Amino acid sequence: MKKTAALKIRVTIITMILTCASAFAQSASVELDEQDVTTWYETYQWLNGLKLTPHLSINRQEFSSQYHLHPEWWDKAFEFLKNEDLVALAPGRYIIVPDHVIAFVADGPAREKEEVNWETHAAFNDLQYIISGKTFMGITSVNNPRVSVETPYNDRQDTETYVVEGGDYYEAGPGTFFIFSPKEIHRPAFKADGYDTVKKILIKIRVP
Repeated sequence: MKKTAALKIRVTIITMILTCASAFAQSASVELDEQDVTTWYETYQWLNGLKLTPHLSINRQEFSSQYHLHPEWWDKAFEFLKNEDLVALAPGRYIIVPDHVIAFVADGPAREKEEVNWETHAAFNDLQYIISGKTFMGITSVNNPRVSVETPYNDRQDTETYVVEGGDYYEAGPGTFFIFSPKEIHRPAFKADGYDTVKKILIKIRVP
């Protein structure tokens, strides 16, 4: 019991530190302590009861910084995933927080790998979750030296595309979600063998 109470106190203190530090992160280039970020992240309290697993590829440092700048945006995104019947949810666009958090549900043929670009976004994070079926997600850092720009940034589409040599690929299916920040070049949701159709949700969360 004492250990549990001590952990709760430590998490509370860490959350307060992260909130204050993140408020100055953009202007003062504050680097959050890695151990404190790990401790906060691995409590998973930020999921607010959502029974899905965050993928191991998520950039914890970047996510924690953005989360503590606008937790209300992320909380609404996770709340949407928790409270909606995703299997029954109709394809379409869903406004969660006007101008800040928007969901897109798609249900149809899976795209071939060659049809899916490596891309980044500057104005929004991508939270990607496969509701049914399986796909692959590609990811690499924007600092990867084996990356070159294919199509320069288009602010209307909030997209820049790349040519990437290598990159990491992960199988994506029900139960695990991915988050891609502007620091990650990603190649999202392309076809896995044996899964011709896929239902997925993409939630766009604005970058502070």
